[in-house]
Amino acid sequence: MNFHKAPHIYTGEVHLNVLDLNRSVQFYQEVIGFKVLKEASNKVVLTADGKTPLLIIEQPGNVTPKEPQKSGLYHFALLLPNRADLGAIIKHFIQQHIRIGASDHLVSEALYLSDPDGNGIEIYTDRSPDLWSWDNGKVAMSTDPLDGESIIAESAGQNWDGLPAGTVMGHVHLHVANLLEAKTFYNALGFEVVSNYPQALFMSNGKYHHHIGLNTWNGEGAARPTSGSVGLQSYTLIYPDETTLNDAIGELKALEVEIELSGSGFVVEDPSGNRINLRAA
Repeated sequence: MNFHKAPHIYTGEVHLNVLDLNRSVQFYQEVIGFKVLKEASNKVVLTADGKTPLLIIEQPGNVTPKEPQKSGLYHFALLLPNRADLGAIIKHFIQQHIRIGASDHLVSEALYLSDPDGNGIEIYTDRSPDLWSWDNGKVAMSTDPLDGESIIAESAGQNWDGLPAGTVMGHVHLHVANLLEAKTFYNALGFEVVSNYPQALFMSNGKYHHHIGLNTWNGEGAARPTSGSVGLQSYTLIYPDETTLNDAIGELKALEVEIELSGSGFVVEDPSGNRINLRAA
């Protein structure tokens, strides 16, 4: 089942501020395996398949370093097509001497690292949804040790050649100031809570394990970062059609959320200041 296309609401490209564009482009190409799709003097659009934007990195004129204990990005998560791809990138990271974290979440197997500015990155593959365990509308998730050896064994004979064309933005995980406020807001956008964790919620559309992660690990009431600081500038949610998008806009209006029109849809901010582009597929 594909949870990252219609009829689902799913995550699109992520837009980050960085301190040094050249350093970041080198990292995202050589370490993560992106290709450059578009290039400007202060902004680069990155892709896996040569046509779909997945990550935009920008060096604002007034950029300042990442600020601790603020709302914003915890990590963006790249979903690889299969387990052998995950094995290939583990071998690549070993060759490049890249330090990574790793977890088995029952629904998925994941690697964790940060870019040169401290922006969090997850790279993962999903287990078959047939193997996910649901109980009363909640999916079982855990943080268990990853069986890296069996994943690497699955990639025997497969060398890393950059992100596979089928890579998508699997989910976005955010630091927020208040979980209840965030839950109400993302409910209006069309997501439901499918898993609870200490000081965190995981929300999805169409019974995925999560398209959106929310946590208060930077503290209840965490302040918004300064405009132009390193971190999340915005991310995109893609709706299957105009009707579903307009339904969400109606729900946001009922919450008295400020809504901006943009060329291809709408721009809103969640209660913690995380900026979101909303558009129909």
